[in-house]
Amino acid sequence: MTSNRHNDDAVLDAARDCVLAYGVRRTTLTDVARRAGVSRMTIYRRWPDVRTLVADLMTREWVRVVSELDLSDPVRAVVAGVRGLREHPLWRKIVEADPELLLPYLLDRRGASHEAVLQVLEPVAGGPRKARAVLLVAQSFLLSASTMLDPVTMDELDAELAALLEAYLG
Repeated sequence: MTSNRHNDDAVLDAARDCVLAYGVRRTTLTDVARRAGVSRMTIYRRWPDVRTLVADLMTREWVRVVSELDLSDPVRAVVAGVRGLREHPLWRKIVEADPELLLPYLLDRRGASHEAVLQVLEPVAGGPRKARAVLLVAQSFLLSASTMLDPVTMDELDAELAALLEAYLG
């Protein structure tokens, strides 16, 4: 018998493929079930709608990026994390095709991804207050850096992020 975790991974992988191919708005749970090779009811038992499924997918993908960071140098880790997310195919697709999905996590509430990042940041940033400040700064560089290009490059902005974090985290 297949474990639930394996099923979840297969479904999340299928959801990722669908979102990358069609965008979130055009992805259906039927598409995901078909691509995962499971029944729609298997999907509905775990996720009531595409948005919930995509939220779990985003959490899995963003946590993977963060879990691969070398935290021995927190400044480099944060800058690398911002770059890693900025270059992530799912992040890019959501920002390009369905940016409204991000609004609740920017304006209304912390998501599971925020909580996971804060757990990683708190010990290396010097506690909860600093971790939250670092996350807010990193999030702004992730979301808005492209609006500040020309005559500045992305690499130059990333260097400024590093300088800000170095000064703050000391």
